[in-house]
Amino acid sequence: MSDCVKKFNAADEFYFKEGCFIIEMLNDPVDADVSIAHARVEAGKQTRWHWLDETFERYVILKGKGLVEIGADDPATVRAGDVVIIPPQTRQRITNIGKGDLKFLAICSPRFSHRNYYYL
Repeated sequence: MSDCVKKFNAADEFYFKEGCFIIEMLNDPVDADVSIAHARVEAGKQTRWHWLDETFERYVILKGKGLVEIGADDPATVRAGDVVIIPPQTRQRITNIGKGDLKFLAICSPRFSHRNYYYL
């Protein structure tokens, strides 16, 4: 298969200490400008406060309903189709306030690195 096509594999999902499930769709040093992860937060669950150093993050909400908190901004309700923009060094968390799973893409630039990840 071509290296230009990355196939989605639900079996790659793992639990991340932040409080959600992740599938790394793209996180490769060959394409260091961006990473894409599929995130899933179970109903009634909330991620830990966390932030990324030197990394912009965007959430593209795919399914469900959430309450996102970013920095000192008021909490905002998000639904499928919404995009959340999170600057570097800005604390963030998201709560699933729907009945089913909250699913979203987490797109980071430059790509996500554990060395840039901090949580409270």
